[in-house]
Parts: sequence; C-alpha cells; structure tokens
Amino acid sequence: MKKKGRRIPVRKLKEAARLLLEFKLGVRPIARACDISTSTAHAYVDRLKELGVPYGEIAVMGDDELEELLFPKEEKTPAKLLPDFEYLSKEMTKKGVTLQILYEEYKKDNPDGYERSRFYDLYREWIKKGDPVMRFNHKAGEKTFIDFSGDKAPYQDPVTGKIIEAELYVAVLGASSYLFARAVADQTVGNFVDCTIRAFEFYGGCTEYLVPDNLKSGVTHPSYYEPDINRTFAAMAEHYHVAVLPTRVKKARDKAKVESGVLQAQRRILASLRNRTFFGLAELNKAIAEETKKLNERPMTGIEKSRCDLYVEIDKPALRPLPQERYTITAWKKATVHIDYHVDVEKTHYSVPYTLMGQKVDISYTSSIIEVFHKGKRVASNMRVNKPGAFVTDKLHMPHHHRRYLEWTPERITSWGEKIGPHTRMLMEAIMEHREHPEHGYRSCLGLIRLAKLYPSERVEQACLRALDLQAYNYKSVKSLLERGLEKVTPEAKQRIIPLHANVRGKSYYGEADHD
Repeated sequence: MKKKGRRIPVRKLKEAARLLLEFKLGVRPIARACDISTSTAHAYVDRLKELGVPYGEIAVMGDDELEELLFPKEEKTPAKLLPDFEYLSKEMTKKGVTLQILYEEYKKDNPDGYERSRFYDLYREWIKKGDPVMRFNHKAGEKTFIDFSGDKAPYQDPVTGKIIEAELYVAVLGASSYLFARAVADQTVGNFVDCTIRAFEFYGGCTEYLVPDNLKSGVTHPSYYEPDINRTFAAMAEHYHVAVLPTRVKKARDKAKVESGVLQAQRRILASLRNRTFFGLAELNKAIAEETKKLNERPMTGIEKSRCDLYVEIDKPALRPLPQERYTITAWKKATVHIDYHVDVEKTHYSVPYTLMGQKVDISYTSSIIEVFHKGKRVASNMRVNKPGAFVTDKLHMPHHHRRYLEWTPERITSWGEKIGPHTRMLMEAIMEHREHPEHGYRSCLGLIRLAKLYPSERVEQACLRALDLQAYNYKSVKSLLERGLEKVTPEAKQRIIPLHANVRGKSYYGEADHD
C-alpha cells in the first residue's frame, strides 16, 4: 500500500480498524471519528478489508508490527490517475450523459485507474465541497451527546462558608432527548469520564456513538488537522464498545442537540435551584437528580409526550447492554526512561527493562496498577505503591552482569563527583551504598552535580561534608543546607543554638516578681 504524505499515527489506525471491523462503519464516519480526510480513510479501509485480519489481532499488535503489516516495504504500486472532476461536472450537465458513461470513458483511457465504486465516491466527494448543511436524523439508540454547561451550579463550603462554582455535565440521547445531568468539581478528564459512565448507568445501556464537544477532557487537540481523542476517554469508550464522533470545530449545527439539552438544564434545573443553598456536591446532586426527573417527565411542546415516554418507547429498547464490569478510570502520561531505568508516577519510581533507558514510553495507571508501554507493547506492570520517593524494582529489569557494558555505572557517577571534590564523591558513594540497588541513588547523585552549577564547588563540598556528618545521604539535605546557608555550621555550633519555641522563656520572664 503506497500512501502520499505523512502517515496517520498508529493509534488512529487501530481506532479506524475498530470502527470498521467491529462497528461496520462506513468511510465517512470513520474519517470523522479519526479526524482524517475521507480519501485517507478510504485508502486505509480498503487496505484493512484486503488484509482480512480480525480486530482482536490488530488490537494487540505493536506499532512496528502493525506498520509492517499495513505498509510492507517491498510493496510498491503506481499511483492512480484522478479523474478530471471539473470536466466530469460539465459533461454531467449535458443531456443523456450519465456518470456510468463518463466512468467507461475514463476507464478506457486509464485501464489501471479507479474501479467504478471508487470513481463514483470520488466524484460525489468532490461535488460536496460546498459543505451543504447536514440534516440529522437521529436513530433510536444511536447517539449520546455530551458537554459541560456554561452556567455553573453553586454550593457553599460548610467549613469556610465560601461559595464554590461546580461544573454541570449534561448528556442527551439523540432520538428521545432523554437528559442526564450531574455537578462535578471541575472539567478534568477523570470527572468527564466518570460522568459519562454514570450517564450510561442512568440510561441502563450504551448508544453506538458518543458525540462530545471539542473540550480537552475528551479531545486533546481540537483541530481539523491533528486532533486526538484523550486516551483515558478513548479507553473508556472501547470498554463500553462505543465509537467517539467529536463535533467539528466551529460547527454549531453538529452539537445542536446537546446545546438544546444544556439550555433546558439551565432553565429547568439550575434556575429552579437558584434560591436554594447546598452544603456539598452530594446534596447538590441529589437536588439536580430530582429536577432532572421533573424535566424528563415534562410533556414536550407539540409532541404531547415527555422525554421519558420517548426514551421508554424509542431509545431504551435499542440501547446496547452495559458490560459486566464497570470501567476503572485509567490515566495516561508520557515519560522518558531515566538512567536508573525507572519512570515516575506521582513521585514514586517504577522499573522498566534497562534496555529502554532514554526511550519514550507511555504509562497507564489506575488506583491499583501501573503499566508501561513501548511502541504499543506492554513492557512492565507493577502494583501501585503510594509512597512518594519509593522505588519499585523488578529484578528482571536489572542489567545483572551486563552492567559493565552500560553507559551509566556507579563508577562513572562518582567520577563526576570527584570533579567537584572528594567529599562530594564520598557522599555519592554513601548514597548508593544505602540504597537497595545502586541505581536507585543515581537521581540524588545527578542532583548533586546540578547543584554544582548553581553554587560554587567549595560550598557544595562543604554541604556534602556536613551531610556526611549528619548521615543525611540524599540530595534534598544538601540542597536544603545550601539554600539556608548552613553548610558551614559545625555539629558543636549546632548544639549551642537554642531552638525557638513557645515554651522557651527569656530573661525578662524571670525578672518579674509574680508569674501567677
């Protein structure tokens, strides 16, 4: 398969494969969901159909493996000549001329050109460049529109008395307009995903598609060219077997349904609660649930049926069942593997294979487990430890007897310390000796080297000597000594310093006659 220009990210390829092979979506929905051009989507869809590989196999492939499958180096096919669309459009205005006739003429002049169905698609795509208004015909159980309200939901902190403005999440089913609303502290990814899960549970099932606005909680980069669905949100969507179709940037008609729902939530929920005072999110959400119930049971003008009636009649029977297990919210981050072959997750260090030092990796983490991926393949998995500064090391990740071939060794680290001074070297050696594995001390040692760029070497040497006296074998102690100018204070002088304390009385106290 030959493709002009820059290839789309492998993660988008997997999402395109999922939408094609599991949801049986057409080219245009796939292009919209992955935010790529229709012609690009068509090329990848054709290739995926040609390969006939099940999505289950594609999902577990690493980046390199999938690239090799889709773009074998030995495969080279000549580019096909595009039809002259302007000529075709002019010819179509002539009496008796059909697209079939024009295709036969094109094929006669270009035997290796596009086949008929593709020729037709390319022509229809070209004539639609005027971007006509899309008419939405929402089918039962098809779409859930989700967004945050611009208006806030206030409540009062019972301790400080401060008024806190909570965000109002709104979800609306496409066919019935059945509405779900919930107040949360902010628009972070975790809250956005949690609210969407609660919306599914409120509806008792899932629609085929989720249609979020281009807010960062759902779409990392909202643009025409390189938008990305947030990985946490995308993982949740895959767990619930739904496709994500973000609204287009600056296209208000794409989100008319949810904007109407948000307006109703503002008028029928927030306005109804405006004169009430709530002391916490739980109390606020209880009131919101009551007002939401009233809104859903209120007959709609011109229909004489409520949202609840339509939901029971249209949407509910068409919803997909919820998975057996509730989705566990998973956060993602990118990191570069440190020279100690560990990565940081909220100030705790977890090991990866030492061969990945300096490599970029993706990290997924929940409240209980940490997983590290390199080029789409999992390379490490650890139980999460909530101990800032701690090291979680798998012995299988250690270099063992190959250590002498590594660029970074304890000897190299301490040789750098020797350039600052002997006490710095001694402290580095002590730091590594007091760790379970010498590599765990690399970060502290490199921190000492960085301090030598901020302070004179003489001061760093004195601070290291002071740290050795105090048996404070870590970088933070040396940094604190330098920041406070205490590197020259001797242990004897420190003992003569009287600490400040509320119960230490000065000489004036004892000069008073009566202390009762």
